[in-house]
Formats: sequence, C-alpha cells, structure tokens
Amino acid sequence: MTTQPLTVLLTGATGYIGRRLKDRLVQRKDIKLRLLVRNPAKLSLSLGRQAGIIAGDTFDMAVLEQALRGVDVAYYLIHSMGDGADYAAQDRLSAENFRNACIAAGVRRIIYLGGLGARHSASEHLLSRLETGEILSDNAGKVQTLWFRAGVILGAGSASFEIIHDLTQNLPVMVAPKWLKTKTQPIAVNDVLAYLEAALDVAIETNMMVDIGSDVTDFRSLLTQAAASMHLRRWVITVPFFSPKLSSYWLVFVTRVPFSISSALIQGLKSETLVENDNAQRYFPQIHPLSLAQAFDAALQEVEHAQVMSRWCDSSDGTSCDIQRQDELSPAMLKDRREFSLAGLDHTAVFAQLCRLGGKGGWDAYDSLWDLRGLIDKALGGVGLNRGRRDPEHLRVGDAVDFWKVVDLQPNKRLLLSAQMKLPGKGWLEFLIDDDMLIQTAYFYPEGLWGKIYWWSVSPLHSLVFPRMGHKLLDKVRLG
Repeated sequence: MTTQPLTVLLTGATGYIGRRLKDRLVQRKDIKLRLLVRNPAKLSLSLGRQAGIIAGDTFDMAVLEQALRGVDVAYYLIHSMGDGADYAAQDRLSAENFRNACIAAGVRRIIYLGGLGARHSASEHLLSRLETGEILSDNAGKVQTLWFRAGVILGAGSASFEIIHDLTQNLPVMVAPKWLKTKTQPIAVNDVLAYLEAALDVAIETNMMVDIGSDVTDFRSLLTQAAASMHLRRWVITVPFFSPKLSSYWLVFVTRVPFSISSALIQGLKSETLVENDNAQRYFPQIHPLSLAQAFDAALQEVEHAQVMSRWCDSSDGTSCDIQRQDELSPAMLKDRREFSLAGLDHTAVFAQLCRLGGKGGWDAYDSLWDLRGLIDKALGGVGLNRGRRDPEHLRVGDAVDFWKVVDLQPNKRLLLSAQMKLPGKGWLEFLIDDDMLIQTAYFYPEGLWGKIYWWSVSPLHSLVFPRMGHKLLDKVRLG
C-alpha cells in the first residue's frame, strides 16, 4: 500500500529561517511542498518545478483559503521586528487569520517558531511573539499546534549573530551594560531547522510547547566565545548606567543592524530566555544541539566560505527589508542618466561586475563619500552602508546591498536597486545593458519641498560619483 505524501504549506519562505527550511523540505520526496510568499520574485525560477508557489499574505482570506486547500501541515514563520506603531496588532490579526483558515481547511497540524521567555518580563517584541503562539494554539482542539520556542539563534546572517560578530570584530574593549549577565540558552540555526523538519513526522496528538536550546550561558559569554572562535583577545567591562535604548543607539555605529532591529533585540536582553520544559528531549531525542563553541564555528565557516543562505534582512513587514511594489519607477520625477559605451565588452562579464558592487568591494568611485552618506544614514536611524551584502559575488531579488535593496534582476540585462537610506522621498539606482551601452540612472521621487532641495543639493556629488563609477566598473571588466 502506497502512503500518500503529506501536503505541506510553508509561510515566511523568503525570511531568515524560512528560506533555509525551504531548501531542506524541497529535498524530501515524501511531501508536496507549497509556498505562500508576498513576492515570488524573491524565489529562484527553478523552485517552481519543485514546489507550488502562491503569491499573497495572511491578511487576504481568499488567498489563505487557496493556499491551505488540501494541506496537512502548515508552517507559520511570520513575525515582525517591531517596525511601525501597530506591528503587534498586525501580528495578532495575521495569526488569527491563519489559525481560522487552517481550521476551515481541515489542516491537522500548525508548526510555529516563537521565542523563549515569560510574559511578565518579556520585551514588547517578545510579547508579540508569545501572543502569536497563544493565538495559534487557541483552537479548541480543531487543529493541533506545535509551538517551538527558541532564544538567541546563532547562524551566519542572523541579526543576533551579526551584532555579536561585529561587536567582537570592531571593539577590543567593550563597555557594556550589566544585563549582559542575563541568562539565555542559544541554539545553532541548523538545530532549529532540524527540530522544525522533524515536527512533520513526530507522533504527538495534542497542542504542545517545545522549548529548544543548548547549554545555559549569558550574553557576556556569547561575546567571549565569539572572540575565542575568531582567535581575538577582547575585554568586556560591565557598567550600570547603560539603558537598553542608549545601548541600541551605540550599536547602530558598530554593527550592521539598524536601530529598529537592534532596539527590539536589546530590549529582549533584559529578561531571561531559558528552556522551561523537556519536550525537546522527550519527543526529539535524535537531535543533539551543538555547543556554543560549535555553533559559532559553524556560523563563521559559513561566512568565510561565502555560503550565507539567508540574512535577517531578507524579508520583513517593514520598509527596511521588504521590496513589495518597490520596482515601480513611474512616480519618479527627477533622474540622473549616464551612458557608457561597452565597446564590444561581453555583456555577461559586465553584468557580473555590476553584481559585485557594494559591500567590502565598494562602489568604484569616491568610497569615502559613500561611507559618509552611510554614517549620516546610521545617525538618522537608517540601515547604513555597513549592512553589506549576503554574498560578495552573486545577487538575488530581495538581497541587501549596503543601504540599497535588489528589487529587479534580469540576468545580463537589468539590475534595479531601491534606496533604503533615510530620504525625503523615494530613490532608485538602475543599471541597464541595452545594445552596446551601459545605461546608469538614478531616479528620485521627492516628498515636498525638502525632497527637491535634497535632490538639487546632492546633484553636484552625483556629477562626481556616477560618471567615475561607470567608467571604473567597465575598466575592471577590461582588466579581467
């Protein structure tokens, strides 16, 4: 007798955890995978042959009905990082919609990943994640919910790892708040994925909360272990006068993570995030979480070999990460267009060089001016230039490139970047290969008088930077 494959819906498939879990699930022959994503352009074209893809979100009940039709198990990997005043209300509504749609569709199991912590001491961000788990589990036995709870997730590209990495890399001596002594149980990202995948098959019949983590430690030890893994000598001095908000502003200038994200994470450091049950050992005895040292070593190896599969800024409800409707240039009123003759250069080589812009490789023209613009953006609460990029050679739609975001990528033809720095308007930078020309255009849609003043004040800098950037880029191609 042939067993019918499970039909599995994965939400959040372009986010940090979801993208990695998707890559594991598509390898399984015993499931039929379906993805619900806001923007299918973030997914590779080949994925359409391996999984069903539905465009939409959890605020559209008709889309949810379509996505959940015939589904056995549904993953809920959706949450915000506190971007916008009503994010908690939006999170609650999203969870309620999803739970109700699962019940209506006859889904038998929801799998959710939330955060460790207690309600009475939780930060605003963590409280929202706890509420999401409670809503998904409040189903009167009509659908089973497996609610995984994790603390700090250590993996290349996670916000927590990048903050710890950047602090350790940049500061030989760290003056830090006393709540670095707060207890936590971190976990390697691959262990999180192992639990989430195993949840498809585990024999559990009721709602269950499964707390996951490795050994108990504190945030000071996370920093010292990061230093040991990077073979660096670092000193951490704790003082009583750093508030979480002050610490968030300080982190902005030494890490790649913007204020909105770092603030949410720092607020969470005030409360302990410890495992409160033994369900992970009881029901998933085959999984043995990596130690703290092993988790750091695995993450660093991923970075060193340019194998970072996903980053914290791949997907979000907030403007610092999302690309929905960001590739529409028709509103742009102002533009700066430059044309460069390719003189027979191979289009593939030119496009490959375009895809190396930003990050540690810089922008091929007046990098000090780019650095200054990034510093100003950080001071204004923006993402800044040091957000960098996921991979030094390759891009995909949705990738961050410093304070830009890839919103359209047509191989050997077009690269469109949407500005995510703080601006009095909306901006884009487009590279287009047409016939034997490279056309480089900056577009801007000003918001009010200040937007126009901003554009005309930076136009002289554009005249310096943009021509040189195009010529230097083509020179690199000629030199091979």
